[in-house]
Amino acid sequence: MTTDEKTWNDSFTGGASEVKDKIAGMGRAAAASIDKSREPAADRLDGAATALHDSAENISGAAHAAAGKLNSAAVYVRENDVDSMMADVGQFVRKNPGPSLLVAAVGGFFLGRAFTRND
Repeated sequence: MTTDEKTWNDSFTGGASEVKDKIAGMGRAAAASIDKSREPAADRLDGAATALHDSAENISGAAHAAAGKLNSAAVYVRENDVDSMMADVGQFVRKNPGPSLLVAAVGGFFLGRAFTRND
């Protein structure tokens, strides 16, 4: 091997080694940056999971409440005859005349729409 070839070979090996060291340094810096951001990212993921659990519990609670109301209505219908139910409706209307009038108006509107023909 000539002196020029040896110089070029040493220069090339040195340059490659320098590039290799720079790439390794960049890899270590990237790994350090990722390690530094892991904890905040995990905290955000944990917060999102907690919020999702809370929402699911709220939805589940609402569904259970609705099911409980339906169950109460079923028990009421099972245990009361028509006369008793009409007495309860009359009592409700006397205690709540405004909302009762509103319900009657809306119900009348829909009944009227159901029985009118649009030719």
